[in-house]
Amino acid sequence: MAEARIYIIGVGSDGVAGLTARARELLTAAELVLGSEQTLGLVPELKAQRLPIGADFQEVVHTLETNLGKKRMVVVAGGDPLFYGVARYLCDRLGKDRFEVIPHVSTMQLAFARIKESWEEAYLTNLATHSLESVLDRIRTAEVVGLFTSEEDDPPRIAQQLSARGLDYFRAYVCENLGGPDQRVTQGELAEIAEMEFSPLNVMILKRKPGRPDQQRPATRFRRFGNPDDLFAQSRPKSGLITQAEVRAIALAQLDVQPASVVWDIGAGSGSVAIEAAQLAHLGMVYAIEQDAADYHLIRANADTFGVRNLTAIHGTAPAVFQGLPAPDAIFVGGTGREVGRLLEAAFGALRPGGRLVINVATLEQLGATYATLKRLAEHVEALLVNLARGTEQLETLRFEAVNPTFLLAVSKANGSRARTSEK
Repeated sequence: MAEARIYIIGVGSDGVAGLTARARELLTAAELVLGSEQTLGLVPELKAQRLPIGADFQEVVHTLETNLGKKRMVVVAGGDPLFYGVARYLCDRLGKDRFEVIPHVSTMQLAFARIKESWEEAYLTNLATHSLESVLDRIRTAEVVGLFTSEEDDPPRIAQQLSARGLDYFRAYVCENLGGPDQRVTQGELAEIAEMEFSPLNVMILKRKPGRPDQQRPATRFRRFGNPDDLFAQSRPKSGLITQAEVRAIALAQLDVQPASVVWDIGAGSGSVAIEAAQLAHLGMVYAIEQDAADYHLIRANADTFGVRNLTAIHGTAPAVFQGLPAPDAIFVGGTGREVGRLLEAAFGALRPGGRLVINVATLEQLGATYATLKRLAEHVEALLVNLARGTEQLETLRFEAVNPTFLLAVSKANGSRARTSEK
């Protein structure tokens, strides 16, 4: 009686020659071998019955169930069968205990090896199962991208579509026929790749050029607050320092921004909080204070993108630039720097009675210093630890990627309240 186990064997472009001795033995002993026409073509010298796998995977499941324990069966798949391969589907339908997987090096691994780049933090996806449009936002903000291309979304079309959307800050590598005698690696600008032709068997890798900012995605309608982070152009490599959309929404709620509010955003960075505060305070005015010249220009660019006109970007250092600004109803502090006490005392002193001061800090050291200062300034300090994880599709599964934890501290200025300095 045949063994009640099905073997799934990964095969490279070099066919049987690239397999381990055990994998070759299992193929030689097989009575029924299933695989795509392309993969079956890589293992021609077999006596077993061959059954090509088409688009109907349910038919494959039925065949395996019918012959289980009756015939020695092997499923052959390209590269690593568990990496965008057939193994996961079959294991989910028939149970993992019925299978043994013998992987080969995946074409994605080979592609990254050929260009000598690490892929451990790359965004990887398969355009045969995900449309290019659906993954553009992940590509937009990634440092490195690995793409299994498809007949519809081949390298020239991918390059054309990325260029058309302003995402021209990647250098592209197209790796063809990896592992075979005719393998080739082509690298170039997206405009160059768009004019070339490639073998259908290819993997495309995109690597962001140094110092290139994210290109905010076009949108026909912006949210009033809590807009996705990648809508805002950000300087590289500081893009991860933006106040995350969910934290931004909580902070704006704590600021209690009203339609006619005057708002200060101190350490405004790319201006995400200031811009959304301006959308909420459409009858008021927002002042975005930033000492970094590059970020100051990003604030202005992002404000133009969002079409806000009640925002003034100020290039300077707080609290020196406070003089001459109208008294605020709400202040958001996105960075305190080393002089926490002096900055927060000056900000609290400028705040109108009844106003709100909200501070976002990222480290325990900043938390301790900021909390101690606020306790000297106000009777009650509200403190929040914000932990977030965002769902993302990776390797055909839903996963959650943690966002760096952050702290929000908030105080209100009572009527008649004055800032208590550290000397008192």
